Amino acid sequence: MKTDTKKLNELVQYACGLGATDAATLSPGEIVADQYFADRCKEPRCEYYGLAKSCPPYVSGPSEFREQLEKFSRAIFFKIDVPSEILFSAERREVFQLLHQTAAGIEKEAIKKGYINSQAYAGGSCKNIFCHDHLECNVISKNGECRHPQYARPSMSGFGIDVLKLFEAAGWRMSLAIRSTDATTTQTANVCGLVLIG
Repeated sequence: MKTDTKKLNELVQYACGLGATDAATLSPGEIVADQYFADRCKEPRCEYYGLAKSCPPYVSGPSEFREQLEKFSRAIFFKIDVPSEILFSAERREVFQLLHQTAAGIEKEAIKKGYINSQAYAGGSCKNIFCHDHLECNVISKNGECRHPQYARPSMSGFGIDVLKLFEAAGWRMSLAIRSTDATTTQTANVCGLVLIG
């Protein structure tokens, strides 16, 4: 489906209204999916590997993601800037909940605007973010449907999405979470999400 510049700009503004620090439109050609990043979920093994339907090995991975990209005309990439120390604290989960809720919200708004095939992705495992107090993912254990389908979105890592390349394409500088030993300074870190528009 051909995208409309006005609608895309509205989606960027909508993303910022939901909680994004900034958002940008990208072309699918600017999105890189590399098996190297997907493999890092397994080795060194992420503690949530195999625990959620939105993480490896339950997602299709980079090769299918690259094929999917051909069906989309644009994408909304967004970031949320937070003090780095929050990502090492008990508040981390709330940040990632906001991230997934923002991604899901942009996806829903894009669908309302007529882009019915839009798909959102976000950082982090939905098992840890939304179902940390449950022993198992309902979908994987075949005990029922996803508990949070309105918010939980697939992990960007599982599809090998190169986040640094997204930051470069958006013209932003990427800031990693770093534990600071200097109490007088605040380091900023980014968490991010991606919504394919189509």
